[in-house]
Amino acid sequence: MIGVRLVQRVSSTRGFAKVAPHVIPALDRAVHRLTRGRVLLSAQMLPGVILTSTGARSGLLRRTPLACMPEEEGRSWVLIGSNFGRAGHPSWTHNLLAHPDVSISWKGRDIPVTARLLTGEERAEAWRAALAFWPPYAAYQERVTREIRLFRLTIRQAPQRGAGNCASNHDGAADA
Repeated sequence: MIGVRLVQRVSSTRGFAKVAPHVIPALDRAVHRLTRGRVLLSAQMLPGVILTSTGARSGLLRRTPLACMPEEEGRSWVLIGSNFGRAGHPSWTHNLLAHPDVSISWKGRDIPVTARLLTGEERAEAWRAALAFWPPYAAYQERVTREIRLFRLTIRQAPQRGAGNCASNHDGAADA
């Protein structure tokens, strides 16, 4: 356990917050690509996903390696927008607010999910679980004035063809 405690202590520092956002995601993306989705380096310490979201402003697909807190035996996940304890919300949280239907790569499988920002008691409960799961989140929250965003990802079921009475455009866009 000393290895985990050392990593937790180091990851709680301001120096880590300055360096990690530039190094860890790049390494994770490279290893994930090289292993065809089977390995995330950061997942050796914490479970992780590769989030594929649509940019809130750009509309472009964004792939972001993130630590996650799996729930319900891998049927839902909580993402913590800690940004390593830096001042602003991470970009991926803005993307989820604008476009909640996303996908994740989880243990080599691509899974369509819907993200929902947690609020109130539901957020408080998830935050307590996150602190038990990875105590450095408390240090991250202490360093910032913003409330760290928490999102729950749940598996999105593919729509069944011919189900319901909803009309849609030929290009797949919903009617306004």
